[in-house]
Amino acid sequence: MTSTSYRQPGVVLTDHHFSVPLDHTAPDGERIEVYGREVVAGGRTGDDLPWLVYLEGGPGHGARRFNGAPAWLGRAVRDYRVLLLDQRGTGRSTPRNRQTLPAVGDAAAQAAHLGHFRADSIVRDCELIRGQLTGGAPWSVLGQSFGGFCATHYLSTAPEGLREVFITGGLPSLDGHADDVYRAAYPRIQRKVEAHYTRYPQDVERARRIAAHLAEQPTTLPGGYTLTVEAFQSLGILLGSGDGSHQLHYLLENAFVRTGAGHELSDAFQEAVSQQLSFAGHPLYALLHEPIYAQGGRATGWSAERVRAEFPAFDAATALAGDAPVLFTGETIHPWHFTSDPALRPLRETADLLAARTDWPALYDPARLAANEVPVAAAVYHDDMYVDTADSLRTARAIRGLRTWVTDEYEHDGVRAGGERVLDRLIGLVRDEV
Repeated sequence: MTSTSYRQPGVVLTDHHFSVPLDHTAPDGERIEVYGREVVAGGRTGDDLPWLVYLEGGPGHGARRFNGAPAWLGRAVRDYRVLLLDQRGTGRSTPRNRQTLPAVGDAAAQAAHLGHFRADSIVRDCELIRGQLTGGAPWSVLGQSFGGFCATHYLSTAPEGLREVFITGGLPSLDGHADDVYRAAYPRIQRKVEAHYTRYPQDVERARRIAAHLAEQPTTLPGGYTLTVEAFQSLGILLGSGDGSHQLHYLLENAFVRTGAGHELSDAFQEAVSQQLSFAGHPLYALLHEPIYAQGGRATGWSAERVRAEFPAFDAATALAGDAPVLFTGETIHPWHFTSDPALRPLRETADLLAARTDWPALYDPARLAANEVPVAAAVYHDDMYVDTADSLRTARAIRGLRTWVTDEYEHDGVRAGGERVLDRLIGLVRDEV
């Protein structure tokens, strides 16, 4: 482990670099690096504080970069020494993307390699890192979204390493196949789109106009992304966050510019859409999004694409042929992502092999969760677009002693949008203060 310290307003940061096995069942084999940023309040650097490790949502996203200690981090550093972990393959950890994966080998080798980048491997990384940072003492975990999936796996496999667990928008189904996840997701997505159009009725015609333009003339965005109708619809992923409806509205309102040749999609619109849709900064999200649900001997088989066919309201061509609104989609990954996005195009065969894999290990142990003794509190967001509320509540009942806070005050990003309040509430729950 190597470390470097520096300061930001109100906090001291320390960069940590850890060497871990790619495959924890072969500890003498290939090794990769995992990065974590320690954050401690400026006046408490010498204090013997308990550790809190933050597991970001995703998969495939590095830990959020903060300036100082805003939002939940400000609450956390009052009580903890925080580790913002870049999960393997993300951020400053050994990156896995179109530039680095060719060195692993062909598509089959890449798919086998990426099989070591799910929650099971992330938790085993955490256990190695915990031994180096805490001297073996248990630590606390805050898991946001996919980070909550990791925390649930942690409770299933290594609860002895946990002092307490906080989960926000991230209680997974313990046994649902990806098909079940998406069959529950599409109706939620439709409700979010309908709510957006109720708030901004002018966006119905704007979205139809953009979709009609793209149906006739797919556009190559800055950076080489091919904007098709389906890609445009995927902007609906914004609707799962607290201010996402407003972001989408402002994105749509200046889509066209008048030129000498007629109306064209404006440069400003194209640039903004490119930034929203590109996976260049988080390619593992696309590659591993469906595999995070895979277990039980079944392939995911491009689940979101197959299940979408069961919901014809999302077919833009049908909507444009009549007078129905064009529905946006949400947190779904499709084969066309790997032809539209230049950051993903070289990885299409790898993605196909991951979608076909059937021997994914089980991620959760219901018997161990039913016997849980670790204090756990979870924020469950009512009608969360990304994680099914019903699944979350079933899992909450399956984990012994877990306390829930079910709220419709926030969307999926409540732990970020809610300032200190969400984490403070969860801390209160595990301490029996609320």
